[in-house]
Amino acid sequence: MKSQINKLRAVLFSGVIMLLVLFTACNQDNKNHEHQSMNMGNDQIDSTIIHTGVIDLEMIDKNKDGMVYQDPMDWNVISDEPGKCPLCKMKLEEVSIETARKNLIDHDFKVKNN
Repeated sequence: MKSQINKLRAVLFSGVIMLLVLFTACNQDNKNHEHQSMNMGNDQIDSTIIHTGVIDLEMIDKNKDGMVYQDPMDWNVISDEPGKCPLCKMKLEEVSIETARKNLIDHDFKVKNN
């Protein structure tokens, strides 16, 4: 009788462990799905305004008015037109080229000196 109880406990323990593993896996899968749905459309990100390497602000300023639009969170997201950051969805703020240069340098980005 005692061995049967021990076997039953072992089976129940194994069942609980299996349920925990399944629950954790399903919960993790749901988190990944939520993350994917939040980032839906990332394949269509306008990466042309995300700048890497040495950033040439004068080249970004296509209309040569001395102003660009920069993300105050992702400093290397800069455009010559108003819009939103493709990474964080914040509205780009209009700043002078000199302000954009200072922001980039202050945040350890490399800027081309023209």
